[in-house]
Amino acid sequence: MTRLRKILIALLVLVVVAGGIIWWFSRPDVARLTSEDVSGQIPKLSETRSQTIPTVKVAKAVGWSGDAKPTAAAGLTVTAFAKGLDHPRWLYRLPNGDVLVAESNSPPREGGGVTAWAMKLLMGRAGAGVPSANRITLLRDGNGDGVAESRSALLTAENGLDSPFGMLLVGDTLYVANHNAVVAFPFKVGQTRITAKARKIVDLPGGGNHWTRDLILAPGGNTFFVSVGSASNIAEKGLEVEKNRAAILEIDPRTGWKRIFASGLRNPIGMAIYPGSERLWAVVNERDMLGSDMPPDYLTQVDIGSFYGWPWHYWGGYVDKRVQPQRPDLREYTARPDFALGAHTAPLGLTFAQEIRLGAGYVNGAFIGLHGSWNRVPAAGYKVVYVPFDSRGLPARGAKPRDVLTGFLDSEGNARGRPVGVTADRTGALLVADDVGNVIWRVSAPGQSSAAATSE
Repeated sequence: MTRLRKILIALLVLVVVAGGIIWWFSRPDVARLTSEDVSGQIPKLSETRSQTIPTVKVAKAVGWSGDAKPTAAAGLTVTAFAKGLDHPRWLYRLPNGDVLVAESNSPPREGGGVTAWAMKLLMGRAGAGVPSANRITLLRDGNGDGVAESRSALLTAENGLDSPFGMLLVGDTLYVANHNAVVAFPFKVGQTRITAKARKIVDLPGGGNHWTRDLILAPGGNTFFVSVGSASNIAEKGLEVEKNRAAILEIDPRTGWKRIFASGLRNPIGMAIYPGSERLWAVVNERDMLGSDMPPDYLTQVDIGSFYGWPWHYWGGYVDKRVQPQRPDLREYTARPDFALGAHTAPLGLTFAQEIRLGAGYVNGAFIGLHGSWNRVPAAGYKVVYVPFDSRGLPARGAKPRDVLTGFLDSEGNARGRPVGVTADRTGALLVADDVGNVIWRVSAPGQSSAAATSE
């Protein structure tokens, strides 16, 4: 055997072995439980399957073709409230019925190399690779037919928007949560354009893997809650970059004072106050790369001073052995979430049913937009669900998430849309922001129309 042939054979063997090793470590982890199994007050929790290379199963974004639309639950109807938007993420209804939509995406991601390249490829396939429009658009249904026939750019990057998300009107001031600051603008209901520049209220930790910042009024009306996700998966970049992150902050807009209201929440996004109470609730995205079945994302009430375990623990005290050094001293203080929403479903939007009138089956509970998985096989989420509550103001015993709006994945597993923010319109219909389909969907009950609504 010639020397050249020996070298070629050795190289071939090396390629085969290396390929086998790469396949072994990168092979997708297939779920052994259903999303329903890993949901509810007492979800099935299996052994974790830690991964060196994550399972990646991204539904390719294809959008809606022709007259295609999602499928509403029995007895409900879905129509398009507004089309042709640019990555609509979050919704906020004004007192006169006008609807604000934050057309937004992540700020430019830091770092480079293979990780940045892979993230860019992943986000592009999922439909999230577009630059942020940095715009808040006002939608108006003036003739009462359930369709926004007029729209205007209320705020843009020229005003000082930078990956905007949460919105809140207090008196004659409109507050907006950019990824790196809460800012304010003078505003009177009925305006369709704001010319003023942003006035900074308080800085927020910006960028990182999780950039969305929801913003709601705290009970009492004097302070705000702001949700801030972690900069990483499990603090692999160090805890210093996680300062004031993986938390819900409370801020005073009059003074700029802020504090951590609750912590250990890997990526809290949508927040809401349960009607008739002063209880804060939030939906939270849990950590990745522990297998397709673990751990569950969740809906939970959030008390002042509560700690939910990130990065050391999850679901009330289960240990994430990847995080070093360990913190066993914190385990007994780790709060257990109230309701699991399945693994890797990516809950983003949250609103309670007090202003939504979809019939007797949707009177007391939470509507949640599940944006959809990337770290699970098969895909999970990609729908809007309803979690029924009981008279105690807690998820009903034995309840599972109920589908309200589905069909965002086509028969080949492509994403025609991905639900994000959810809110009520002035009639009690449910509005759903779809950041892949670039549509605001309107889910209504029979006979429900804007024309039947009274002025607010």
